[in-house]
Amino acid sequence: MELEKRLTLPAAPEHVWALLLDPQVMGQCVPGMQAIEVLSDTEYLAQMQVKLAFISAKFKIHTTVVEQRAPHYLRSVGTGDDASVASSFKQVSEIELERTEAGHTALRMAIRVDLLGRLGSFGMNVMKTKSDRLWEEFGRNLMARAVASAPPTAAVAAPTAPARDAGTVAVHDQQAQAASTQRPAIASLPFTARHGIPVRAGWWRRLFAPAAAGPGAQRLPNDICIEVRRGDATVTVLWPAQDGAECAAWLRDYLK
Repeated sequence: MELEKRLTLPAAPEHVWALLLDPQVMGQCVPGMQAIEVLSDTEYLAQMQVKLAFISAKFKIHTTVVEQRAPHYLRSVGTGDDASVASSFKQVSEIELERTEAGHTALRMAIRVDLLGRLGSFGMNVMKTKSDRLWEEFGRNLMARAVASAPPTAAVAAPTAPARDAGTVAVHDQQAQAASTQRPAIASLPFTARHGIPVRAGWWRRLFAPAAAGPGAQRLPNDICIEVRRGDATVTVLWPAQDGAECAAWLRDYLK
């Protein structure tokens, strides 16, 4: 089975790279991960539990990083088995990190998995559905880690406005005031919780919005607003009220 997944994270590639190579962080981001033992700088022994349909397997996974070009490319090979369910697997993963124009990270992950034994007897549709759910949970967890641990972004001073003719100042000011009352003032970061983004775009992509800029900032009255404080930085999560069930599920996982 071959999979290719993509995710954009609001942090620099160097920061995301450090998270991916931190066993403690990965242990909290990878669904079903129960323990990780560091054997060397490039070898890890992990214990992971996965439930597929009516079978629950607990794999001991030996992972080796076989190639890396920090902070942009990493290739690893992993093998695991569970004798209790007569199943084993081999996995080859490639991770690519690219810096976006905004200075954030576009992550691409290509995975090839060969699953043998009882678990390998499941159809492709079942396996793909399970893989998509695991990826969604991993992406949500990694997004939370990237946002919570990223250093605060320094404020950028607004450019000086060009000189205007005195006769047009009043007209421009009236237009600006009218525009500001028609939409909420939300600071710009990738995947901010702007209204109208379809759920199929990946619901974790609209989890995090920075604190609204300025004392006059507004939000829609039906938003669910959650503030997460990390040191001096504050991250505000804006969630449409009609998706309250998803918000509650995310919050339960985040507070574990």
